[in-house]
Amino acid sequence: MAANTTDADTQVAIDDLPITFKVKYIGSEIARGLWGIKYTRRPVDLMVAMAKNLPPNKTLPHCELKVSTDGVSIEIVSPKVQGVSSWSYPIDTISYGVQDLVYTRVFAMIVVKDESHVHPYEVHAFVCDSRAMARKLTYALAAAFQDYSRRVKEHGMEDSDKITPARQKFAIDLRSPEELAEGIEDETEA
Repeated sequence: MAANTTDADTQVAIDDLPITFKVKYIGSEIARGLWGIKYTRRPVDLMVAMAKNLPPNKTLPHCELKVSTDGVSIEIVSPKVQGVSSWSYPIDTISYGVQDLVYTRVFAMIVVKDESHVHPYEVHAFVCDSRAMARKLTYALAAAFQDYSRRVKEHGMEDSDKITPARQKFAIDLRSPEELAEGIEDETEA
């Protein structure tokens, strides 16, 4: 995509899902809260610092990250690893997604593991090929959240939130990195 990519170029509708992105998995860290840039910033800084300090013979795993109405699935495509090489997060376990404001090619999301766990929230971070791709990934998750919200409203809450029954909302931050830095408050809640 061109350097002057607009939001129109990165928009994703529910009908566009599933959509797969080629990303590098930076890793995961504990998050101190359910949603908000304030809970992703420090973990992203820590993960990026660790990634920058990898030995020359180590690289971040290349992955295919698929966003669908069911959630997010990740498959490591290289290097091939022993053991777990793919995993997924159901949509009702993802509470927040954002394009990082400092590392604008990084997409981060908060996943709720289990509220009975000492640290129930995890930030997972991925580096994209471009800032526009990180934005498009954020919009893809927003479309998945929108569909999930519609399904919950249609069918009620009885089976919609198995992991976190007390949690009735999630957020996607569609502010640009510049707007995030300015602290403009227009997070989209569902």
